[in-house]
Amino acid sequence: MRPLLASLLLVLALPAAAQIYKYTDANGNTVFTNQPPDGTASERVELAPTNAIQAQPPSAPVSPPSEAESRVAYQVLELTNIPDAEALRANNGTFSVGVRLEPNLQPGHSLRLRLNGQPYGQATNAPRLQLVNIDRGEHSLSVDVLSGTIVVQSSPPVTFTVQRVSTSSPALRPPTPTPRQNN
Repeated sequence: MRPLLASLLLVLALPAAAQIYKYTDANGNTVFTNQPPDGTASERVELAPTNAIQAQPPSAPVSPPSEAESRVAYQVLELTNIPDAEALRANNGTFSVGVRLEPNLQPGHSLRLRLNGQPYGQATNAPRLQLVNIDRGEHSLSVDVLSGTIVVQSSPPVTFTVQRVSTSSPALRPPTPTPRQNN
């Protein structure tokens, strides 16, 4: 039974090692085939050896950083793109801030904003974070580096003022018509 199975596997492997022939047909088209044509001049095509890649041993799964690794401090961790001397104009309360990190964000770490001392938004690894529908007035904002749910490091808080257009402003109301006097 084994010799039969081995023979069958060899026969199935033959087409992979078959010879390729090239010739030009009556219409001038170049034809490639695995059988030489009858009565037509053909040439054997020598193929380069196929690429072979050795099986790689599986790599170890990336484990979350240990407590000691999570405590690695970033030399620079700060928010950018927040005006400090003037109000931030955001008529709908939506704006984005940048995060400057040195060194780059480590594997297993993520960033999350802290608005007025409370966590804000989802943790992400993007250095650009968006805030949506923030009320006008003064706020404080900082960014936390997280390892899972553990805060590894926080930036110093930045205080800023959001300026939004008030719909109750008299400047936004249409002018009231002045009454006409009938003469």
